[in-house]
Amino acid sequence: MRVLVVKTSSMGDVLHTLPALTDAANCLPNITFDWVVEENFAQIPSWHFAVDKVIPVAIRRWRKNWFGKQVRQERQQFIQQLRQREYAAIIDAQGLIKSAFLITRKARGIKHGLDRTSIKEPIASWFYDIKHYVPKQLHAIERVRLLFAASLNYNCPTTIGDYAIARHFLSALPSDNQQYLVFLHATTRDEKHWTEAAWRQLIALIVPTGLKIKLPWGAPHEHERALRLAQGFDHVEVLPKLSLAEVATIIAGAKAVVSVDTGLSHLTAALDRPNITLFGATDPQLIGGYGNHQYSMISPERSMHSITAEQVYQKLTDLL
Repeated sequence: MRVLVVKTSSMGDVLHTLPALTDAANCLPNITFDWVVEENFAQIPSWHFAVDKVIPVAIRRWRKNWFGKQVRQERQQFIQQLRQREYAAIIDAQGLIKSAFLITRKARGIKHGLDRTSIKEPIASWFYDIKHYVPKQLHAIERVRLLFAASLNYNCPTTIGDYAIARHFLSALPSDNQQYLVFLHATTRDEKHWTEAAWRQLIALIVPTGLKIKLPWGAPHEHERALRLAQGFDHVEVLPKLSLAEVATIIAGAKAVVSVDTGLSHLTAALDRPNITLFGATDPQLIGGYGNHQYSMISPERSMHSITAEQVYQKLTDLL
């Protein structure tokens, strides 16, 4: 039984889909998945034991020059790859017009998705053969689990969802496993950032513990911030430019993680590492850390500036 999953982005959304695959594999032992995902996140589905084939798509890149010759060729090649197989079911877990129109409707098989009352963009539901109701006021992971259960006709487990990717990294853990912390300081929106002064205060508070701190980064401006945070501290390492899989290996070996609201925070949850995530203006109720030892520190003033290094250190001390 081969099923196509359409969940293209973002990093957090892709990670949020993994427990649904685990549910399905446990309930339907003969099932296997192909997965359409944005090229930047194509590594993630490959880490799950039930995924056979990853089909990268590049809508984010293509839309910059949609009708250019090279983009037209890439789009044609993608459609050819998408239509190589006929699937027992196609599950559009993205729930957007672009995923439904550009991907799901072109795949071969019975198409499942959320109904117009459950979906973010109701027009997208027009492209599904079978539409499912899923309550909106649930965590994103539970919504996807319910969608998969309804689409594939099994009872959704009531236990906490299992991402099932931590095992992928167990054999690759570094030799100094769990003798360090990871601070995830980078995020996309300004209101999600914690101040550099607060990060440095927390770094200073860590000194007596003897723990090292590792700072990953993705873009050049994040590298510059990491260098500023580490300046003057011997126990802080600014990591080199790493692939997503390499970052995951570093996180998997950490004793604990402190993070802002970012995709790597969801990766930390998926890797089952203790994590304190700092929230200001964003609400973690529906999209916060999901899993064991995931803690949200929410500013009562809805501002990251009101979260102090001492508060985070105290929570971290309790956690450790």
